[in-house]
Amino acid sequence: MIPSVNDMGDDTHGLLKYLYGPGKAEEHIDPHLVAAWDNLAPDPGRNADRKAALRALQILLDQPVMALPETERPAEHVWHLSVRAAPEDPILTDEQWADIARRMVSATGIAPEGDDAACRWAAVRHADDHIHIVATVVRHDGRQARIRRDGARAQAEARKIEIDYDLRRVNTGDGTAAKRPSSAERHKANRQGKERAPREELRETVRRAAAGVASEEEFFDRLAAAGLLVDTRAAPSGDLLGYKVALSDDRNEDQEPIYYSGSTLAADLSLPRIRERWANNASEPGRDAATDRSSGSDPISPSDARRQAATASWQAVLVIDQGEDGQISGLIAAGGEVLDALAKTSALNTRRELRDAAFVFERATRSHIRAERQHARDLRKAARDLVQGGPALGRVEDGATTAMLIDMVFFLVTATAQWHAMKGHAQQAAAARQAAEHLRAAYQAAAPMYLGVMRDRGRRMSLPLQRKQTAYLRRAVPELAEQVLAEPGWYALASTLADVERAGHDPAALLAEAAERRELGTADSISDVLVWRLRRMADLPADASATPPTPEKHTTAPSRRGHTRTATPSRTPGPGTEGTREHRR
Repeated sequence: MIPSVNDMGDDTHGLLKYLYGPGKAEEHIDPHLVAAWDNLAPDPGRNADRKAALRALQILLDQPVMALPETERPAEHVWHLSVRAAPEDPILTDEQWADIARRMVSATGIAPEGDDAACRWAAVRHADDHIHIVATVVRHDGRQARIRRDGARAQAEARKIEIDYDLRRVNTGDGTAAKRPSSAERHKANRQGKERAPREELRETVRRAAAGVASEEEFFDRLAAAGLLVDTRAAPSGDLLGYKVALSDDRNEDQEPIYYSGSTLAADLSLPRIRERWANNASEPGRDAATDRSSGSDPISPSDARRQAATASWQAVLVIDQGEDGQISGLIAAGGEVLDALAKTSALNTRRELRDAAFVFERATRSHIRAERQHARDLRKAARDLVQGGPALGRVEDGATTAMLIDMVFFLVTATAQWHAMKGHAQQAAAARQAAEHLRAAYQAAAPMYLGVMRDRGRRMSLPLQRKQTAYLRRAVPELAEQVLAEPGWYALASTLADVERAGHDPAALLAEAAERRELGTADSISDVLVWRLRRMADLPADASATPPTPEKHTTAPSRRGHTRTATPSRTPGPGTEGTREHRR
């Protein structure tokens, strides 16, 4: 059950008229009163003269406000709370909604139970799944209601109601979430046919602009390049104090842009908090113009950027498993930057799912544990390289390394969900799990083409060579061998084992090491997991259709026709990823 405290207002009649009206899209069905401060309060929904009843209800609600001298009346006296059930919840009766309304006004301080001088209020139902509570905040004794932290108190009461009515349990918040769009912002977005409210769209755009950014100049250049209107605030000395952004098509009644400050979008998007990111980069030992790509060094390719991001993500996973809280929090925040950069540079076939993954994972990057960002330089550099490398077209090595990186980021996100759950961060854990679902979908769009090539190669191998790979499997992981051999992905693993040997490695030894890296019991396809692990560990091309590289050490391995073949050196080190289905997601 979700209670939402809306912005205070000054027009009781206007709000009642909307609630008892047809709605913006005729969505209000049978609007009627389910409860009020007085059992004799008029119900416009059950009155033949709705207009007169509406005016009468408004006058009664406003009576304590109007009884005050005009100079003592609050500028905004209308309080509005909506309470919505989950889609899977049973349809509640009017009597049940009435009880919920009384509990909400009592918990929030509008009308504490047993307080005869409490505020006046009315609960209106115009749909099966929610009610609206309207109240005026002046009590009968002339004092204003104590409604500080009304949102938090409404949430706490909702958790009790969920238990009492056996409704879906909503994760408890901790006050670190970014501010949600107001009802007015949501309605405006709906009228304009936009998927997200301006506040959400701006937060996503600013977050992407901040991914891996190295300076103020670069940050503001990215904001401008994204099409945002940017206004900065400077001290008399000329030093920047803050900034605000607006969408070019989001304007008020006077056709002026509606600006949002960075801190309003999210606490970690304020200018001081963003500065912390590049401040840590600047203090990195050995970092100078020669190693900073912003200084004009050779550009990095999309595939190389993805390989390096996979390496950084894997190292972050190891730290999340056993690091300290501040260090882990910093890595999770930087992991969000990698996901933002990946979404920004993704190909069309994965763009939507990656964008949605980044959007929901943003909630998992913030908790009360302050991020120690100095431990996340590699991840932030990976995010920067992804942006600098530019968009991947989703083909050959670019596309294959995208699949590998999605797979590894999935594992990072899964580790994040586990850590948050262990810490009791319910909303963050849920957000990470939701992001993992989007990553799984993105992986399934990106990976089959490349796994299919490896499977075809495995099927075409001669029987003696297939038996050889089977022997490696049985030697390395005897307890998993039969399960792997029964999977469709076995042929991809067999061809990868052949590539591993061709590159000069011991296939059985490397496979045993890959299997030990993390448990495999929850994997949907163990063979897929091991394929990506091996290709990462052996520095194999992600795209198996590429010409096999020549190894640095001239080792020999039997070819399919019984001859020896000279192995070739591997390419630039590029890790693969853990299988997307390593953990049930």
